Parts: sequence; C-alpha cells; structure tokens
Amino acid sequence: MSKSSSNRFTDVYIQIGIKISYYRKLRGYSQAQLAEKANMSSGFLSQVEAPGMAVAISLEKLLSIAEALQIPPAKLLEFEEI
Repeated sequence: MSKSSSNRFTDVYIQIGIKISYYRKLRGYSQAQLAEKANMSSGFLSQVEAPGMAVAISLEKLLSIAEALQIPPAKLLEFEEI
C-alpha cells in the first residue's frame, strides 16, 4: 500500500477508535477488560482509541471488539457527518 493510500483512511481509523472508546465506556469496561474479552493486547487497544492517532485495524480485530462489546460490527463504522 502506498503512503498516499494509507493516509487516505486516517480520518476513518480515528473515528473507529472514537467509536470503540465510546461503546467501551458505555459498557463500563476498562481498556484492559475489553482487550482481554477481545483477545488482544491492551497496548494495541490503547493505540486504536488514542485521540488523534490513526491506527489501522484488521477486520478480524474489529469483529472481535464488536463481539466483546455485544454490538453489531456496523455500529463501529457508522459516522456522523461533520
């Protein structure tokens, strides 16, 4: 993937991280708790959720997070128009 291609989705990755953080807090989970439920490191989850940080996330990880949060995966991809 070229540099321009990876930068193309920066805003999307940031928005996904914000959504994950929102639903995690809604469920009352800490990052460590969600990471354990989703079978990933809390360090990775922390990077994904970090405000302004665009971290690529695989579909498998996205699905695992949605399952751990007990929400449809599409909820993590629904963004508000600015």
